[in-house]
Amino acid sequence: MGRMVLMLGVALLKESFVTAAGTLRIFFHDCFVQGCDASVLIASTATNKAEKDADDNLSLPGDGFDAVVRAKTALEKACPGIVSCADILSIATRDLVGLVGGPFWSVMKGRKDGRISLASNVPGNLPKPTMNVNQLTQIFQRNGFTQEEMIVLSGAHTVGFTHCSEFMNRIYNYSKTSSIDPTMNQTYAMQLRLACPNVNLDPTVVVFNDAVTPKKFDNVFFGNLERGEGVLASDQILWTDTRTRGIVNKLAANQSTFFSSWVEAMQKLSLVGVKTGKEGEVRKHCNAVN
Repeated sequence: MGRMVLMLGVALLKESFVTAAGTLRIFFHDCFVQGCDASVLIASTATNKAEKDADDNLSLPGDGFDAVVRAKTALEKACPGIVSCADILSIATRDLVGLVGGPFWSVMKGRKDGRISLASNVPGNLPKPTMNVNQLTQIFQRNGFTQEEMIVLSGAHTVGFTHCSEFMNRIYNYSKTSSIDPTMNQTYAMQLRLACPNVNLDPTVVVFNDAVTPKKFDNVFFGNLERGEGVLASDQILWTDTRTRGIVNKLAANQSTFFSSWVEAMQKLSLVGVKTGKEGEVRKHCNAVN
């Protein structure tokens, strides 16, 4: 099973290197709402608005969903009714992160797919780019994570991108005294303005979360925060706030430290709210319950 998912991952990455970031983000959004049960993959129906269509999930990239759908299609042909979409999402996330330079971690199997997916369950359960350290910490603590694990998992932003709308308030009209967020490197802010003009902005325009090594999973993201080059306010605050700055500095200084901490945190994340036995099912199609 793992080899098949990996081979599909290689093919998908050749088509779009952001597939890894997209799948990773989908996995996180799935696990923090009702647990790691692939409920975020379920499509809405005429009578139910699913998680996928909640406001906080509308920006989830299609590449990530496609990675799971392709893997499920292939696995159903080889061993129908055996491998859950939840397991596929967990394995695909691990393999795709590895393909862009990240560390390997073991993934426990046997998750069942959830039967419930409600958009109304999403609000309040996912971090927002405007949150401060206290708010971020609270969301992660509800899922059993320490503040340090929260910062480690934020390292997912070493790959992927962000839409301009998520940070426009940081580079234009920030306050009465400063047009740019003073915690942002001013030169970097001007570069972001070039990509995201304040007039006639194309809503599809995105910028890399890590402009230095955008196609590589590494610890450079944390070094960016030290220089005031975090795109999202919720990322930059991790260094600006003196309570969490030391952890950011530690992860920026040593990639091996980041990788080992990442492996532990991801293994823990993959077990959040897992459903087994009669609590769930193995879907035939990831976008619909049986």
